[in-house]
Amino acid sequence: MIPGRYHKQMLVAGIGQEGQRRLAESKVLLVGCGALGCVLADAMVRAGVGHVRIVDRDFVELSNLQRQVLFTEQDVADHLPKAVAAQRRLQAVNSEVQIESIVADVDFGNITEFARDRDLILDGTDNFEIRYLINDVSLTLGIPWIFTGCTGASGQVMPVIPGRTACLRCLMTTPPPPGTTETCDTAGVLGPAIGVVASVQAAIALKILTGHADSVTSQLLIVDVWNGSFRNIDLSNLRESTSCPACHQGERLWLHGTQRAASSILCGRNAVQVTPAERPTLTLPELAEKLRASGKVVANGFLIRLTVPKPETESADKEPYEMTVFPDGRAIIRGTSDPAVARSLYARYIGS
Repeated sequence: MIPGRYHKQMLVAGIGQEGQRRLAESKVLLVGCGALGCVLADAMVRAGVGHVRIVDRDFVELSNLQRQVLFTEQDVADHLPKAVAAQRRLQAVNSEVQIESIVADVDFGNITEFARDRDLILDGTDNFEIRYLINDVSLTLGIPWIFTGCTGASGQVMPVIPGRTACLRCLMTTPPPPGTTETCDTAGVLGPAIGVVASVQAAIALKILTGHADSVTSQLLIVDVWNGSFRNIDLSNLRESTSCPACHQGERLWLHGTQRAASSILCGRNAVQVTPAERPTLTLPELAEKLRASGKVVANGFLIRLTVPKPETESADKEPYEMTVFPDGRAIIRGTSDPAVARSLYARYIGS
């Protein structure tokens, strides 16, 4: 540990030398490195958390730069995956911290492996399906996690300490039905709201990691930075007063793969992610060569991007299709929000 690096942090009541030692020995899993994830990753690395594992399925785009503070225009030009770009930036900030970047879609088949040796799971995602999956693995492994969401100018934060506080399913037994909640497509996202909400999550994370998990209160914080409002909802009796299927009955629908989708619409992107049922490991150079006959191909060591024009009869929108393919067989197809169209394009160019 470099002398003086954490001096100001160690002066904070509740941290000190012992708390800093605990941080240096801690291991955190960050699921998602978009807007929330960037702030969280930056906070953990600067605070001296010993090992930060960042898992994200996406790549950096120009529209991210309004709120995703770790990325630059050069990352966009280089077509870098977010996890890789974040690792490169953060390793230059703090060389003491071990930062592991994984370019993958977190699902029921891999989340246990990603989370098993962690002390805390941080939610940097943008969809409820993954949050319910995190909730399942948290309860199964007994690892705390912190739920966070943000759209428009408002957001929510709720810590989950297995066996002690309410979990996500205590609060909402099932995800909200489509169309009943705001999304970044309908409400947008304000950068300062991301900063505030993610910073609250990061502060709770540091409290847990420095040995003060017992003092973390079971509550849902709702923030609106546009109105300047902060509201705490007491959840201290929720776990005991409900018959939560996850906490009390051990139900793990998302971890067992009962609740999952083969494709997902990406918020604010006019894009759909397609995940094959079986994930072959693709050889990117061979695939790039194969696809060159179909359109413009850009490739690096992490992904391939194929750009093809839309048929004249298919849409009045002349924006071309962009298909970004990863080594695990996933593809993010931009230019449509229709999963059926995305799956058809995947089958046409990559295979069924």
